[in-house]
Amino acid sequence: MANELLTILEYIEQERGINRSVLAQAVEKALLSASRKSIHPAKNLMVKVDQNTGEIKAWAQLEVVENFPTADQILLERVREKMPDSKVGDIVEWEVTPKNFGRIAAQTAKQAIMQQLRKAEKDIVREEYEDKVGHIVNGIVRRIENGNIIVDLGKSEGIINIRSKIPGEHYMPGDRINALLSKVDTVSSGPSLILSRTNPDFLRRLFEREVSEIHDGVVEIMAVAREAGSRSKIAVKSNDSRVDPIGACVGMRGMRVKNITTELSGERVDIIRYDDDVRLYAINALQPAKPTEIKVDQDNKRLEVYVTREQSRLAFGKKAQNVRLSSKLLGWNFNIHTIDEESKEETFEEKIAKTVEALSEVLGVRAGVAEILVNSGFLSVDGLREAGEEEIAAIDGLDDDDVKQIMEALE
Repeated sequence: MANELLTILEYIEQERGINRSVLAQAVEKALLSASRKSIHPAKNLMVKVDQNTGEIKAWAQLEVVENFPTADQILLERVREKMPDSKVGDIVEWEVTPKNFGRIAAQTAKQAIMQQLRKAEKDIVREEYEDKVGHIVNGIVRRIENGNIIVDLGKSEGIINIRSKIPGEHYMPGDRINALLSKVDTVSSGPSLILSRTNPDFLRRLFEREVSEIHDGVVEIMAVAREAGSRSKIAVKSNDSRVDPIGACVGMRGMRVKNITTELSGERVDIIRYDDDVRLYAINALQPAKPTEIKVDQDNKRLEVYVTREQSRLAFGKKAQNVRLSSKLLGWNFNIHTIDEESKEETFEEKIAKTVEALSEVLGVRAGVAEILVNSGFLSVDGLREAGEEEIAAIDGLDDDDVKQIMEALE
């Protein structure tokens, strides 16, 4: 056991950089905790590991008495065999190493070393990666566990959970993968590095990496709105009047934005020109729609947007995605009014109410269920059919009976 323990201590000290004395103290503490009953009944016990030989011994602090010793005492006659100068009342350290201590010590020492090793590794990971939070890291897919991607980053493992994966992406062990390091968690069990491919900052970092003008500060990213795997909007401005911010981001023959789109598995990225004038900024954000008029409610941060019926479809976008992303990008609420040929207005709330009523009637579901569907971007039967049962079942607020009723209606 002594030689084996010494070998382990030396190996871990050299390969992992963990101090041998730290490991020895961990083994001593673990042995004392796990083996107290089998060592000696005394209250004051010590376990010592010789860092040079790997030998493990147990000691008890005992009071020297002349007759009738208790668990915390020892006879003077016995002590004087080793310590001739001892006298009654002395406190001596007496070796109490059990005969079968080697087997017990071996297992306990192994567990203590592994625990200390895991703790030290997590500390190393924290020191190595805490300055990289918010930046892109690159690794190799090691395995897939319950839909989560475990990524080998060299010195540690990272995890991309199901919600942090871009929908529709599939990876196999051995594949290279980029992700944003969103958090370093050394407290919980499992991989310490929490990664994400859906975080809006992942898109921001990709542009910083791909567009030299952004990296150098000539072009600045002002805001990002993202629905991962589907569509994103990014607002940029130039700090140099000679540089077109959109052209810089698109690149020669569109190669820069194409590289980013490829990295995001085909996610559409709209590059918007930022403007200090919120009206112009909103017009840019709503492209390709062309609003007729925009009124600004500064106090409530709300924009009243007027569009023709022809432009209404573009303003809302598929499943109301365009207006939703524009609202996220500006941080303002958009209230879209549709103007018909007689210049009559239909507010966004009225349009939603009509859509809810129509969907409720067609599907034969409660108005509340139809409202949940509309608020989730499903405005028609065709849209629901296209989504499929799995996507519908994932909508917050719908129970199994609601999903079943919807699917039966669609069939």
